[in-house]
Amino acid sequence: MRMVSSLRSRFLALIVLPLLAACAAPAAQQPAPQEAPPGYGAMVDEGITIPAVKPNQFIGSPPREDVAYNGPEAPGTIVVDAFARKLYLVEQGGMARRYSIAVGRAGLGFRGNATVNRKQKWPSWTPTANMIRTMPEFYAEYAGGLPGGLENPLGSRALYLYRGGRDTYFRIHGTIDNRSIGRATSAGCIRLFNQDIIDLYDRIPLGTTVKSRSREESERLEGKFMEDEWGLLIPYDASRLEEIAAKRAINEKKLEEQIAREAAEAAAEHQAGTLGQ
Repeated sequence: MRMVSSLRSRFLALIVLPLLAACAAPAAQQPAPQEAPPGYGAMVDEGITIPAVKPNQFIGSPPREDVAYNGPEAPGTIVVDAFARKLYLVEQGGMARRYSIAVGRAGLGFRGNATVNRKQKWPSWTPTANMIRTMPEFYAEYAGGLPGGLENPLGSRALYLYRGGRDTYFRIHGTIDNRSIGRATSAGCIRLFNQDIIDLYDRIPLGTTVKSRSREESERLEGKFMEDEWGLLIPYDASRLEEIAAKRAINEKKLEEQIAREAAEAAAEHQAGTLGQ
């Protein structure tokens, strides 16, 4: 348990929201719902209890919903829009099921089409060789892998994307931190609330096509966005750029302090675990 808790502290320090000074934007601007929508309560899955999604975590990241779809893709296709931070499962009759997502550096690098050639419930996680090489202080001790569970960065489900029969190493998966959904975070591929990735997992078969929109496609179909001071997407407004930049600087300072605290706590916990062995 010490190793797992240490990983959680370290991983959260990496994926803390880029502009997180609080968990949400000011209530006066974006009021939080009073309770989580149906389907986002606590649930037991494969013997593991998934916590409920807190109502304020839907600010800027709306719950899944069936919506009219204006893209050209065929029913059954998963469409990832990293720029609008949405994922669609295209349905019949011009409709689609829309999910909110978080996008990391890896997710922003996913372009073109791929196929879901593997699906996994409560997947194990192993950091890549590049992750271990560039950040050994975070990842080296997990080179042997981490079993699935609530402390695992892949969350409750993972869809593994292949191209030409080869693993692309891009994943659509759950999350260790609901606060990240709706934002661009520093690690990971395409992440959904654990409740949402379970819903998506159950709806798609192996062989499902995954399409990643380009920026041009996204802006044509969804509009042009920019981040506010909290890392949430808002319609592009050039007149607010300087104002938001100033607020971001304040939030980033608070973020640095938070990351330093979490890193210190993780180091102390790891040291205590080592001494206790």
